[in-house]
Amino acid sequence: MDRLKNTLDKIQALDDEWKRVAQRRLDRLTKPPGSLGRLEDIAKWYIQVTGKCPPRLPKKILFTLAADHGVVEEGVSAYPKAVTAQMVHNFLKGGAAINVLARHVGTEIRVVDMGVDFDFKKIPGLVDKKIRRGTQNMTKGAAMSREDARASLTSGIEMAEEAARGGAGLIGTGEMGIGNTTASSAIVSVLTHAPVHRVCGRGTGIDDRRLAHKQKVIDAAIALNQPDPTDPIEVLAKVGGFEIGGLAGLMLGAAAHRIPIVLDGFIASAAALVAVGMKPETKAYLLAAHQSAEPGHAIALRHLGLSPLLAFNMRLGEGTGAALGITLVDAAIKIVNEMATFASAGVSEKAERR
Repeated sequence: MDRLKNTLDKIQALDDEWKRVAQRRLDRLTKPPGSLGRLEDIAKWYIQVTGKCPPRLPKKILFTLAADHGVVEEGVSAYPKAVTAQMVHNFLKGGAAINVLARHVGTEIRVVDMGVDFDFKKIPGLVDKKIRRGTQNMTKGAAMSREDARASLTSGIEMAEEAARGGAGLIGTGEMGIGNTTASSAIVSVLTHAPVHRVCGRGTGIDDRRLAHKQKVIDAAIALNQPDPTDPIEVLAKVGGFEIGGLAGLMLGAAAHRIPIVLDGFIASAAALVAVGMKPETKAYLLAAHQSAEPGHAIALRHLGLSPLLAFNMRLGEGTGAALGITLVDAAIKIVNEMATFASAGVSEKAERR
């Protein structure tokens, strides 16, 4: 059976009864109703997705997917393409920001080569899912074939399935790829119908002149390829990236196994638009960790109907925002599990007005 179709068929709408179960439990805790604000919302979301109350503190896995982009040859980034492979080595040595934050929040990192233009041989800790050594230059044709787009989605599904078999209860998304804000800007523009100049930001920190050039490059790629916004796989193939497809597949696979997903930043939101475009029910399984400094991120989140937990002006990627979101999920679960109830603590509940 087609793995992608089978996965889409497994994704179900969430049962509102679990949200009511969670609300009843939260209302019995020693606090005024709703006084922990969004922490309570996170707790209800986690319980509703997993269908378990009280919930267990989950095994956490953060996936950082890496790939290169042919469009970099158009001068859209402040950094050369070689940085993608160099940062993969940095991840594996534990020296990147995501490594620091992952250690801080107690989550495992899985670094995945989805399409880096480098021969890593066999490196301990690196998951090999390479489709090709980077995409094609989308200003000269499609970034990848439809078959390769489907392969990237299937690879992400396989990662989620393996995580589910290993007992994962929470998945975070991360990525690395010089040029991927260009691809993500194109995807977000097409799927939200927002103009490129409103979506496209500075990425790795380009100046005004290069930003204007980057926007022209994206406009040209969309005009040339004419991706159909009603066909998310076509959009991914024509203007996307292998790591973006992998993240979309990871979201679909996690949702099929009722594993909650914490999104990182702009690139993750582009992948989420692809995943939700393929299966709208997927949206309910997603939690937006933060809103990045990239202007297109806010547009993508609004289109998805997701409200970010944090706004720290972060724009690094790697999964750094998702790591911070993961620690808030842990906190919400601990509130549900460890707080005393009014009855157990011998505390009087709110008096009814007479």
